[in-house]
Amino acid sequence: MGNKTSSIKDLTIVVIGASGDLSLRKIFPAFYALFQKKLLPERFQIIGFSRTEMNDDIFRNKVKTFIAKENIPLSEMDEFLKKCFYCRGKYDAFQDYERMGDLIRKLEEGHLSNKIYYLAIPPFLFLPVSNALAHSNLIHTQEEKGVWTRVVVEKPFGRDRESSDELTAGLQKVFREEQVYRIDHYLAKEVIQNLMILRFANLILEPLWNRQYIQNVRISWMEDIGIEGRGGYFDEYGIIRDVMQNHLLQILALVGMEQPIRLEADYIRDEKVKVLRCIPPVTLSQLVVGQYGPGILQCKKCEMKHGYRDEEGVPKDSITPTYAAVSLFIKNRRWDGVPFLIRAGKGLSKRTTEIKIQFREVPGNIFAETAPQLTPNELLIQVQPDAMIALKIVNKIPGLSLVLGESNLDLSYESAFESRVPDAYELLLLDVIRGDKSLFIRSDELESAWDIFSPVLLELEKKRIQPVIYPFGSEGPYTADLLASKYGTAW
Repeated sequence: MGNKTSSIKDLTIVVIGASGDLSLRKIFPAFYALFQKKLLPERFQIIGFSRTEMNDDIFRNKVKTFIAKENIPLSEMDEFLKKCFYCRGKYDAFQDYERMGDLIRKLEEGHLSNKIYYLAIPPFLFLPVSNALAHSNLIHTQEEKGVWTRVVVEKPFGRDRESSDELTAGLQKVFREEQVYRIDHYLAKEVIQNLMILRFANLILEPLWNRQYIQNVRISWMEDIGIEGRGGYFDEYGIIRDVMQNHLLQILALVGMEQPIRLEADYIRDEKVKVLRCIPPVTLSQLVVGQYGPGILQCKKCEMKHGYRDEEGVPKDSITPTYAAVSLFIKNRRWDGVPFLIRAGKGLSKRTTEIKIQFREVPGNIFAETAPQLTPNELLIQVQPDAMIALKIVNKIPGLSLVLGESNLDLSYESAFESRVPDAYELLLLDVIRGDKSLFIRSDELESAWDIFSPVLLELEKKRIQPVIYPFGSEGPYTADLLASKYGTAW
């Protein structure tokens, strides 16, 4: 894709929630990386808005501290920081947005600028902030003289289908759908982006990418940390809403989708929606939920970890799952009968995100005398901690007799590509500036994803289903292994 930012002369970026962890760890380092690569417009300014008491200098020092932690050259730091400003205000106070409007007009110096509002705030603040922006005349409702307004919102987009619809309807009173960029940073990770390339730019895979050759698909998201001081937030949402309904369903859609007509945002998202609409709502019989209890994390220095109910901000009788595993089925010609097993969990033995695509067994095994059961081929796509793609094959072990063994054909991104792999937020923010929505969630995608999980989430809470307790630092609840074994596989 060419650099469409070269035609944009004036840009004002407003990060609302600028003193928060997301803004400082991800958003400002990403903008600085784009600045370093000359991918921001000629004239731009970034305004941080939050409730914290700060002036421009304190704000710039705080931003500088976090950027310095990233693997980004700091040669142009001072020039970037001169473009950063701070405005303190309450999120629902119209007069504070009017003050910010005065600052924007002062910085614009008579040049009407395009505007990006990044809402790095909890979802319950999206509508009050959007209404305050509209009340203060800070939104270009229609593109006039080539000037536009875009708003970026972070997940979770509601707690279920009903609350998601309310949020969408509220935003649409202020912004048009094409102005709203619902961000899912997993879609911009290099290996996830490569899924479409792997499938549609390599003829060798497409003939095998169906129910005739694939036995199952397993998608795992595992963290070896707990909720890290986010007890209040996490207990309201839980692992299904926080990770599974968004990140993992989006990965599943990319694995399962048909080839789009063209490589354009709406065509790509059309195909993802078709896949999601083919998945029936989850029932309790398809779902396993767990919650981490006290345990020892095996690492360089082994230490005892709290159970989830002992974390700050978590009720002692909480039934919020920190682990979930589910079996999903795509009811279409390509995938009918193929289980898609998805799991996500915190407080586990390791940190990894990966996709495993297991092929069916080789029929008519002619090597039965030396290898009674051939290991099925498996394609591993690892997102983190190390980006890689590996294909498990059966090979002859060198020697004088016929002995078969497994080996991997692998591609490690670190060894294969010398250039720095950009952070996902760099690409997403660049796409917001370009107006490319390929990696952002459309409202009908959101509706389809919630339709899969909303009924079972309601049932879990209504019946107060108790999660299976598993020790911190373990592989998760034993019931997840039982779920996988139902389909003749293991995680």
